[in-house]
Amino acid sequence: MKHHPRIALAGLALLLAIFGYHPASAASPAGEYRLSKGQTVYVPVYSNVFSGPKALPFSLATMLSIRNVDLYNQMRVTAIDYYDTGGKLLRSHLAAPLTLPPLGSTYIYLGEQDTAGGFGANFVVRWDAHKVINTPIVECVMIGARSGQGISFVSPGQVIKENTR
Repeated sequence: MKHHPRIALAGLALLLAIFGYHPASAASPAGEYRLSKGQTVYVPVYSNVFSGPKALPFSLATMLSIRNVDLYNQMRVTAIDYYDTGGKLLRSHLAAPLTLPPLGSTYIYLGEQDTAGGFGANFVVRWDAHKVINTPIVECVMIGARSGQGISFVSPGQVIKENTR
């Protein structure tokens, strides 16, 4: 019996569709990507974490990173707002929109001494583009060191609103 590659590929595509696999709309672990014209992204910030039996605060420095991962198109960052644990706006970090070229990036740094946000602080980042592009990577990197001990981790952003314009 002779195998027909086109039939096998069509069968595989049908099975993937039945089980809900759609490469263009899948989450983005490895090799998959998302597209958008703009989003509002919530990014958790941990200006301190608690450690030890007395739950002592361990202060952390924070770096918000925004990376345009589109190879061909620019994007605009239209807002970078920093909120405290209670949801109160502490600062807006952009006076005017910032254009990031293809593969360009920007960051906001908060030092260890900046604890105004508290344990539940967050950034809300808004961005847009003239056409559909690869969605940017928006994340916070937290790092701290004390008495020869260090801690570092990354907090990924989460889309809370998709632009519909």
